[in-house]
Amino acid sequence: MKKGLIIILIVAAILSLFGGCSVSGGYNNAVALEENATTAWNNVESSYQRRADLIGNLVKTVQGAADFERKTLTEVIEARSKATSTTIDIDNLSPQAIQKFQQAQSGLSSALSRLLVSVERYPDIKANRNFLELQSQLEGTENRITIARNRYNEAVKVYNTHIRQFPFNLFNAFFGFEKMHGFQAEEGAEKAPDVNFEFN
Repeated sequence: MKKGLIIILIVAAILSLFGGCSVSGGYNNAVALEENATTAWNNVESSYQRRADLIGNLVKTVQGAADFERKTLTEVIEARSKATSTTIDIDNLSPQAIQKFQQAQSGLSSALSRLLVSVERYPDIKANRNFLELQSQLEGTENRITIARNRYNEAVKVYNTHIRQFPFNLFNAFFGFEKMHGFQAEEGAEKAPDVNFEFN
């Protein structure tokens, strides 16, 4: 009888140790995945900041044309200001916060599109080397933004999958791990924006 009890206790101890290691490993993995998603979000913000900086330089270049449409420039400057002041606390990546951020960035994209269309009527600006270089950098930055957003969404997917898997999902509330939210396509996003980076 004593031998049977000892075997039961040893098996129980092994199972407890295994369970503790499993929870500990799940916790550590969740922390790593959450940090990865946070870093991916920081890269999204960094890409948008790069775009805002380039737009500031683009506006300064265009302002050199004395007769350029001031209203268009003002719209871009105001949209850029709104986009750079709309930030998200990394601890509050709610769908509403991401949507607000996305709307501000979309407003800047629209204003930028109008600026680039307006420039078509100004051959001197279109021929300006600084303008051409900035326009090329903007195109590359738009690609970076897309890549950064996709990487963020992928990191969120991996994190969310991990915290929903059994048995770790039983401990989420205890450890404070909550579902993260990614970027969603905006309504009408299936229509490509009319931004022209070609020159005549």
